[in-house]
Formats: sequence, C-alpha cells, structure tokens
Amino acid sequence: MTTDPVAPSPVDAPPPTPPAGAPDLPSAPPETTSETAPVTAPEATPLAAAPSDEVPAEPPARGPRRPRPVLLLVSGLVLGTVAGGGVGYAIQANRPPTPLPPVQVALPAYPAGALDPAVVAAAAPSPLAVDGDLRKLLLTAPSGSTAWGDYPDTPSWITAGELAEHEGKTAAVFKQLNTRGFRRAVEIDWKQGDLKVRVSLIQYTADRAAEATARTLGRTLEPFAPEANGGYEVDSRASYWAETTETFYGADAVAQRGTVVMEVKVFGTRPVSPEVVKDLAKRQWERLA
Repeated sequence: MTTDPVAPSPVDAPPPTPPAGAPDLPSAPPETTSETAPVTAPEATPLAAAPSDEVPAEPPARGPRRPRPVLLLVSGLVLGTVAGGGVGYAIQANRPPTPLPPVQVALPAYPAGALDPAVVAAAAPSPLAVDGDLRKLLLTAPSGSTAWGDYPDTPSWITAGELAEHEGKTAAVFKQLNTRGFRRAVEIDWKQGDLKVRVSLIQYTADRAAEATARTLGRTLEPFAPEANGGYEVDSRASYWAETTETFYGADAVAQRGTVVMEVKVFGTRPVSPEVVKDLAKRQWERLA
C-alpha cells in the first residue's frame, strides 16, 4: 500500500522567508486560541552580588553634630574656676606683704598709789582651817590595844577606794567621794577588849567645803562638846557585819571644821556606852581646834 504525501497545514507551515533586500517587519503576534496559553512576561531574577573587586557605594554623609548643653555648662564652670583662681593668685602675688603686729604689746600702766594693808588682807582668800600633815592630827592608839585585822593601827593615809570599802554601798560611796571634791584622808584603827575603834579625817577641796557639811546633815545627833560642829549617836539595835551573820552594836560621832570632816566609830558585841564615844570624839575635836 502506498502512502501519498500530505500537504502541510497552514498552521504548521513555517513562515515565509522574506526576499533579500526587503526591510525587516515586525512579526504579528500569534493568535490566541483555546489551545494556546497566554504568554506572560518572564519573572525578574535578583541581581547577583557584585564581585569583590568592585568598590562599594559610600554611605550618605551625616550632618554636623551639635554640642550638648550639659557638656558646655560643665566646661564653662571648670574653665571659669581655673581662670578665676589664676587671676586671684596673680593679684595676690603682686601685692606687697602685710606686716604682722608686734608680738609683745605694751604692759598696762596703773597710777601709783598707797595700798591699804587691811583692804588687801580682807580681799585675799582666807587660809584653810586645817592644812599640813593630817596624820599628826589623829588620835593615837591607847596602850594595851592591838591591831584590828589588816587595818592600820598607826595614823596612815588611805585612798578613796579604801575609805569606800568601810561602807555597805562601796561603789556608790566611791563615786560620791570622787565627784564631790574628795582631796585626801587619814585613818587609824585599833581593838581593845570587845571594842573596835576607827577614827578618820576626810578633807575636801576648798571650793567643795559644802560637801563636807553634807556628811553631818540629815541625822539626829547629840552634842559631845559645846563648840563642836556635829554630834554623836548610839545604836540601840544590833546590825550585821557585811556578808556575815555576825552581829555588832555601833556608835559614831561626826563633826566638821573647815574642809575636814572627823568621824569616830565604835563597834562592840553589846551596846556601846555613850561616854566612850563622847570621850573619843571630844579628844579628836580638840586636836582639830
């Protein structure tokens, strides 16, 4: 069986070739049919990165930077201080030195005149009523007496602490002595029979003589001598020695002369006779007067 050639259809036939020398004409757009899809523009592809040998584009230039107000203010203060100090130093350095006043001034002058000795003596401070070695003013232990423990049996100086130890409230008495003008004190102690005796002289400073008077106030005392500034008293009830169960009966006398306070204390196992303490107090007062 033979096959005849089939003529190409007008659609499949290639476009005619223009003759030589004819001008180029734009081709007509293809007809759109139901079997042919519309032609769309090709998508734009991103540009490739520039090669490394190419110079990158320069960033846009920035505007001039304005100075901050705080920085300007601080700079002005610092410069002003430095400039003012320099100007002040230059002015002061160029001034002539100020001469100092003389070290020794003229002594005051008083008109010459006669002094009244009586007026001068009256204006002068009065001497102390009791001065010197207080140990020489103390009574001495009688013959036949013995020492009373560790206490001094001869006239001796004692401290404020030793004086405060004789009292029940040691700390309070020690503070009172040192804050109220305590100056010095002497003491003697002895033991005779069943009696124990302690005689003390306590002196205060001249400006605190009132503290000496305070030791004789607030007590009901019987006079042991007409001229004595003080008195005596005798306990009718027994008391306990500090931190013991041992009891004693006491009697004491006190008097003041100037800045000195004399104290006489007698302790016994039975009530002390008033005549004993009166005699000791009177003899001690006579040594002060």
